[in-house]
Amino acid sequence: MLYFRDGYPSARFVLLKGYSKKVSYFSHTIVVGKDNSREEIRELLLTFYWEHYSRSVRIEGDVEKLPFEDADQYFRNRPYRVRLELYVVIKANRVGYILKPYTIEFWQGQTDRIHDRIRFRRPKTDEPDGILTHRGEDGWIYERLFP
Repeated sequence: MLYFRDGYPSARFVLLKGYSKKVSYFSHTIVVGKDNSREEIRELLLTFYWEHYSRSVRIEGDVEKLPFEDADQYFRNRPYRVRLELYVVIKANRVGYILKPYTIEFWQGQTDRIHDRIRFRRPKTDEPDGILTHRGEDGWIYERLFP
């Protein structure tokens, strides 16, 4: 997960908990008392890379905090030892987020280095044009970035 704090990029590992056609759900630990304990994440970038398959997915989107009840339910379903460690030992709170993507890019590596890149995104005015951008499903458009 990549996001910006005070104008500087910040990154951390997160646990993807689920996804649907419209949103992704993920969670991470916020350690109380550190400078990030009250961070506001509004937009972020997720990248998944599978070296074995020479593929990756890059997702950009807006973020909303999951309702407390949902994040709490997830926390309560964690094993007791994990909850104890998070709560007592490192004084951490579990926070859940919903990612609402506006751009999803697929990359597939090729041995000839002419990699295949296709981006799905929300349309701008006068799109799709049918030449460089094409209509996808559910209000998305897609475009070939390379080759």
